[in-house]
Amino acid sequence: MNSSSCIGISTMKPCCRIIISYRSFSHLGVSLSRSNNNSVIHTNLSKSHPKSVYNHEFHCCNNRSWSQDTGHKCIVNLDRRGFNVCDWNWGHARGFSSGFLVDKGSSSRGVLVIPKVASDIRNHSTSVEGHVNSKGFESIYIQGGLNVKPLVIEKIETESDVAKEGKEETSSNRVEINGSEVNTNFFKGLNESTTPKVVEREVSKIEKEAWQLLRGTIVNYCGNPVGTVAANDPADRQPLNYDQVFIRDFVPSALAFLLNGEMEIVKNFLLHTLQLQSWEKTVDCYSPGQGLMPASFKVKTVPLDGSDGGFEEVLDPDFGESAIGRVAPVDSGLWWIILLRAYGKITGDYALQERVDVQTGIRLGLNLCLSDGFDMFPTLLVTDGSCMIDRRMGIHGHPLEIQALFYSALRCAREMLIVNDETKNLVAAINNRLSALSFHIREYYWVDMRKINEIYRYNTEEYSTDAVNKFNIYPDQIPSWLVDWIPEEGGYLIGNLQPAHMDFRFFTLGNLWAIVSSLGTSKQNEGILNLIEARWDDLMGHMPLKICYPALEYEEWRIITGSDPKNTPWSYHNGGSWPTLLWQFTLACIKMGKPELAQKAVALAETRLSMDQWPEYYDTRSGRFIGKQSRLFQTWTISGFLTSKMLLENPDKASLLFLEEDYELLEICVCALSKTGRKKCSRFAARSQILV
Repeated sequence: MNSSSCIGISTMKPCCRIIISYRSFSHLGVSLSRSNNNSVIHTNLSKSHPKSVYNHEFHCCNNRSWSQDTGHKCIVNLDRRGFNVCDWNWGHARGFSSGFLVDKGSSSRGVLVIPKVASDIRNHSTSVEGHVNSKGFESIYIQGGLNVKPLVIEKIETESDVAKEGKEETSSNRVEINGSEVNTNFFKGLNESTTPKVVEREVSKIEKEAWQLLRGTIVNYCGNPVGTVAANDPADRQPLNYDQVFIRDFVPSALAFLLNGEMEIVKNFLLHTLQLQSWEKTVDCYSPGQGLMPASFKVKTVPLDGSDGGFEEVLDPDFGESAIGRVAPVDSGLWWIILLRAYGKITGDYALQERVDVQTGIRLGLNLCLSDGFDMFPTLLVTDGSCMIDRRMGIHGHPLEIQALFYSALRCAREMLIVNDETKNLVAAINNRLSALSFHIREYYWVDMRKINEIYRYNTEEYSTDAVNKFNIYPDQIPSWLVDWIPEEGGYLIGNLQPAHMDFRFFTLGNLWAIVSSLGTSKQNEGILNLIEARWDDLMGHMPLKICYPALEYEEWRIITGSDPKNTPWSYHNGGSWPTLLWQFTLACIKMGKPELAQKAVALAETRLSMDQWPEYYDTRSGRFIGKQSRLFQTWTISGFLTSKMLLENPDKASLLFLEEDYELLEICVCALSKTGRKKCSRFAARSQILV
């Protein structure tokens, strides 16, 4: 092993097996072979399959134990931590075949040596290299605050060390509430610096019920919690994919657990989904990008190879090949990065972010998002159904929800990336994209009464670099409902922007996350909350919050949705009310100093959620009816409510989750660093707008 090798400790309890279809393992930098002895990796190659695609099964450990009573087998040593050594010269494959056996009687950990990991990150995105003047750009962004100390290994733990660690947390800090444990000690030290004594609030009946229901949705994999199912309705005989663990759905569950002092399930989730990130999935002979995160995964029990009556647990991810419309989940990788930062902020466990495999996962996801394309805009170009709105709803192009999550993920990743020679160009590219993206959204997506009046007077067919109507928007596109709906004091970010098209619908998630991530200016963020408060009956009604407003109706509904029977007007994604949006609304209100708005919304939801059995969504213009196809006991409805309650009780914790304005990004423009000599920049015409 050469001098450029790097070492990382894997603290994840290893998986049993993962079902994967892929062409090769060149992206991992290894070639696999079968060993005659106890091999760490078991490869099942079917000779009847074509050479291009194989089904491979991964076993992470050789301590194979199984129950004669049940016939189930879990190929994992739950007490083991892997000690991984990887070479940092990405992309050079080297074959290996070695035996590996952990002796239960040994006092030290087993050592798994992998010569190469992952692939050459720099070869996956042409936009990271050579597009920024490194001397001028990196001196501004890389200097100060971004460098993270490298991982230093002090010792290899023994079995006795881990046993001692497991005894540190005593049961005295936890309270049993209707079969659910709530960590009361977690809240005692939140405000010690300012408050000498914290008065503990009595947990309400509905919160006790919610915790019990949330714990009932936990999915275990080889004896360890790895996530929560999307819904757990005992009366539902056709769960479809609601019995899977969705990345976007698990985020509010993860925050609820973290705020309650429970970190194991979140850590396991982050690491297991990371394992699934890089595997190639094929749809009609085509494989999506390497850094793509799955939309969901499911723990399955399958017959064990070569055993009579034996079974084992496997992870089966869905990258969109089984989803309605076969759309890749663009938001999954963005949510994963956001949750990874939240985990570190709340728990203080920053070592997880610094692991080699986690750093590699961040880089893979970013390179997929930052890769060059034909687009002229800094926004991400996506298809319909690539986010929470996962059906045809006319959001293809540059939907606000994706842009807000993209901006947030870039800022979170910039905090977590270890800056070195391998990542400095990536960090520079991130800053370049952040600067361009924030300007683009603030300048072109924002509408208030003044902006609408400006659009109303637009000239069209302007052919010039100095054009005011850059996207050739026709004034007749302004919908009649908007003129009377938008308040004098307030505004919002429109849902989408493309040439000759502005989608004036109000999309709640995108606007809320623009506040949380500081994608909007402070004035714009305040304007969004002013609009929500002024149009409370429209956006809250009997159940918060509308996913979008207004609904598509009549001919517009038939053309845009394709006459979707699930997205009828004021139902599901087409103007339905989704209680899970409460936690994001709460976070935005706390950031803007208006927690009373969030308290009002939570109190409104609290009157109905338990009585209605925690529906997924509500129908009608005011959210009066339970959705006609709504699943009951929807997990992110439950966890969104719990997270909102805990955030309101502990605003200091909420401050760990949102991002403040980065003023350096507003002052830097990549045009000034360009070698082309082009000095003219469209920003200066609108600088007064983006610096408020």
